[in-house]
Amino acid sequence: MSQSNTVPVPSLTPGKFRDPNTTAKGERRAVVALTQLRTLWFNTGSLCNITCKNCYMDSSPKNDRLAYITADEVGTYLDEVSDSDWPVEEIAFTGGEPFMNPHILDMIGDSLVRGYKVLVLTNAMKPLLNNRAGLLELHRRHPGALTIRVSIDHYTRDGHEGIRGENTWPPMIECLHWLSENEFDLAVAGRTVWGEDETVARQGYTDLFAEHKIEIDTGNAAQLVLFPEMDETQDVPEITMQCWDILGVRPESIMCSTSRMVVKRKGADHPVVVPCTLLPYDPQFELGPRLSDSARAVKLNHPHCARFCVLGGASCSAD
Repeated sequence: MSQSNTVPVPSLTPGKFRDPNTTAKGERRAVVALTQLRTLWFNTGSLCNITCKNCYMDSSPKNDRLAYITADEVGTYLDEVSDSDWPVEEIAFTGGEPFMNPHILDMIGDSLVRGYKVLVLTNAMKPLLNNRAGLLELHRRHPGALTIRVSIDHYTRDGHEGIRGENTWPPMIECLHWLSENEFDLAVAGRTVWGEDETVARQGYTDLFAEHKIEIDTGNAAQLVLFPEMDETQDVPEITMQCWDILGVRPESIMCSTSRMVVKRKGADHPVVVPCTLLPYDPQFELGPRLSDSARAVKLNHPHCARFCVLGGASCSAD
């Protein structure tokens, strides 16, 4: 199976997503206010052990545009949360591949000790397996508080490896077995690039997990998340203030109304805060070095805002 099965999408219309305040048609661009900060994300760094097709982060063994964030830096933001009245419930880690960051276990542990639920996104390959002893100890100390979300792009080996590369399936299955056998709270993230009906896709994952005796409720959208494909070069409508009523979507349902992400750029003296996991590089979305700087509304001036969040109805958090 390959991406050639999908219907071609026209290229992004010139002039779209240029002005943060108005669309190409001159209409007022939609904004999303931070209603309550519930999920605080940390990007652990953009390096990854593999190179996937159409990775929105462009993560790879060579991409170091985002540096490894340190446990002390994460702790500073957790201190800021503790000193505030923000109702943060969840600390989440993404990458790159989070288990390549040498500080990952310390960062997870600090978050758990402070009483937060923790979500870690991973490709579940050698970097995680190299950390399995420490990860298992954290799981035993904090049962029910740590969720590992594994990226399985398709429920077939051919589909998965068509995106992630040859021989990426066996180590992922090995790691999935280890996580399941040790009773970790598990979730899986797949893609909808295949053009399949969602019911077909969920049944495919159901059969896969049954074959390997992995307990994941594929009918639960939090345990099996099917993300829309993200390609900022493809055309998508711009979201205006009128779209909320037209689409029947509430601004407070959008990810950046309840989330922020911390990133550390290569060569930077300190990390900065951005609205969400999807926009780690675009400087227009940099909100400042502190969480208190990031409370202002976000202008939906990027194709990902439209395709993933508003039209796709997707969110990266565990809920």
